[in-house]
Amino acid sequence: MTNAPDLPAADFTLRDALDATRAWDDDTIELDDQLLDDTASDEWGESGYDDDGDPEELTVGAQELAERHALRRVAALRTELEDITEVEYRQLRLEKVVLVGVWTDGSVTDAENSMAELALLAETAGSEVLEAVFQRRSTPDPATYIGRGKVEAIREIVQATGADTVICDGELAPSQLRNLEDKIKVKVVDRTALILDIFAQHAKSKEGQAQVELAQLQYMKQRLRGWGGNLSRQVGGRAAGGDGIGGRGPGETKIETDRRRINTKIAKLRRELKELRSTRDVKRQSRRRNHIPSVAIAGYTNAGKSSLLNRLTDAGVLVEDALFATLDPTTRRTTTADGRVYTMSDTVGFVRHLPHGLVEAFRSTLEEVADSDLLLHVVDGSHPDPEGQIAAVREVLAEIGANKVPEIIVINKADAADPLVISRLLAREPHSVVVSAKTGEGIEKALAAIESELPRPQVEFDVLLPYERGDLVNRIHQEAEIGSMEHTGDGTLVVGRANADLAGELAAYSR
Repeated sequence: MTNAPDLPAADFTLRDALDATRAWDDDTIELDDQLLDDTASDEWGESGYDDDGDPEELTVGAQELAERHALRRVAALRTELEDITEVEYRQLRLEKVVLVGVWTDGSVTDAENSMAELALLAETAGSEVLEAVFQRRSTPDPATYIGRGKVEAIREIVQATGADTVICDGELAPSQLRNLEDKIKVKVVDRTALILDIFAQHAKSKEGQAQVELAQLQYMKQRLRGWGGNLSRQVGGRAAGGDGIGGRGPGETKIETDRRRINTKIAKLRRELKELRSTRDVKRQSRRRNHIPSVAIAGYTNAGKSSLLNRLTDAGVLVEDALFATLDPTTRRTTTADGRVYTMSDTVGFVRHLPHGLVEAFRSTLEEVADSDLLLHVVDGSHPDPEGQIAAVREVLAEIGANKVPEIIVINKADAADPLVISRLLAREPHSVVVSAKTGEGIEKALAAIESELPRPQVEFDVLLPYERGDLVNRIHQEAEIGSMEHTGDGTLVVGRANADLAGELAAYSR
């Protein structure tokens, strides 16, 4: 039995059959008349796929961003299993954290800005911020960082909110970390460990991963601890459970063995970084030998350094609205309007109270800034405290010996910044330009400022080059500053300024 209408086989059409079924429910079906037309061809029509060619090729930065988002933690997902059949579908969830800070100096606004930055760091690391508390003290408590009474309050907040981690806005001593975990009964991390975690997630190159691992081991070595006295047990001989050979003998505790292994790993990483540093030095010496000026882009994290590099050089590096989105330095070759070649490098971002261990581990990378001929100091004009960002960056620059490099302040995000803030920054920093890497506003002015500040050749020349020396003409275009150029019957007449090496080769053709 069927619901189809009783129609002769010869008179059956698809349209009549569908019309007979329209009254079965309230939903109507709209079909293409050409599909239902009896006279339509039975052959396949055009393909529904895009036949215009290959899809647009993504840049390296876009590919890295897609890969990073594919592994992003999600708040709604859980690690708990509701059924044994879900064992293959366990997914990561966001850690629930409570932020704790100690306000020792500055204004209330400074303390609130510091806590807001800590919240951004926590979210970048993959957590959900539930509560933020800061306390006014002259100095942090030496035992618990926040004082005994505040510890009880934090414990109640943790129990009420169901948080599983407490993040402190400062570097905790090993004793403070241990005391807080014993009293609050959840994991406690400090600002340094939080930044190290972000660096570990975002490092991509071999050198960057080695630098982050070195900083992590240096931080971990001073904070080894055991649960229930596990690391205080002595090892040696047969009682060592297989760890006797290779130990220093009876009496050595497990914590000492672990610390020694960490020291061995640190020494190995230092050797690897030394080899990688030699490779970087060779590249740097090659640029110096060819007298290629270098421009370094530095600034506070998330100020828009990578976006500015993409706008100035079409580098195609990863861009993300997150703290420490890019760690590995990127160098691109570009030219001025008159044809001079120079390089532009993006570097790791800075932050307030940047851990000293990170500065030491990334010293070989940060030396790109110290050895550059010009520094573009990028400032987020839309930030609540841009002056504080400038001070924090200059503090790190002084630590790595880059405070003597000529500097141009680039006030970025002009499209979102308050005009009064920009006016205040321009009055405070006269040698500055205002740009928007997102919209392209002010980019031409920034390029003109860069070209005017690049080191110029010192030796003047006035030569008549025969036409068979086109190689020297090409080098003049790339390395020299041309005052005038004229093509005559005897050769190319060029007047300008060049470096000492090129001027020496041109001396044979002086007029």
